Amino acid sequence: VLIFVGIVANLPSAIGSTAEMARQGDLNVLVLLLIAVIVFAVTYLVVFFERGQRRIVVNYAKRQQGRQVFAAQSTHLPLKVNMAGVIPPIFASSIILFPGTIASWFGQGEGPVADVLQAIATTLTPGQPLYAMVLAAAIIFFCFFYTALVFNPRETADNLKKSGAFIPGIRPGEQTSKYIDKVMTRLTLAGALYITFICLVPEFMTMAWQTPFYFGGTSILIIVVVIMDFMAQVQTHLMSHQYDSVLKKANLKGYGR
Repeated sequence: VLIFVGIVANLPSAIGSTAEMARQGDLNVLVLLLIAVIVFAVTYLVVFFERGQRRIVVNYAKRQQGRQVFAAQSTHLPLKVNMAGVIPPIFASSIILFPGTIASWFGQGEGPVADVLQAIATTLTPGQPLYAMVLAAAIIFFCFFYTALVFNPRETADNLKKSGAFIPGIRPGEQTSKYIDKVMTRLTLAGALYITFICLVPEFMTMAWQTPFYFGGTSILIIVVVIMDFMAQVQTHLMSHQYDSVLKKANLKGYGR
């Protein structure tokens, strides 16, 4: 949320700087319109992927508890395309900028060592091809790394088995764990490629037009994700409040009888 507030606070200055560049002729009007189209397209792409999920069908077998018989039920296990969220690009950009920052601190002098440090500082800066390639590799790595931390296919398979649920055509236990892991690996790869593309769009535009791009893909990703999470929490709170009101009314009617 703090990062979101900082990004939103800098939006007016970013828009003003872009408009000033267009007014002075440093930025073509057609390029300015193209930037606006790309920003809206990237925003739509982020919303599309963040709402996307793979639903694995899960069936519950017919069971009996005492004299009560529960019929067989069918539901689904939702798996998000981007389960890592905004963590991978934040970690990746921070780690990549760290060597360049250290090199700029200790590369102020003269000599071969200082020249090497200055070259590193220049190469690992936004807008450089090597920076874009290293950033892409780091984002993909952290997508898989963080997803492995927050989601455990074996634990999910064990929980399904304990609750009497199973995936049609897949044996409970180890086979279910392998199947979920296979599906999650494909989803994580798709999510990693999507986040990488979103974060590299500004880099490609900077290298193509040699102009600073103030609307970063990571910033758009953070803004959209935070807004979507906030709206989901508000909706959950409203539904919970509405549900409590219905229960209270039902209890009052019961007492009235």
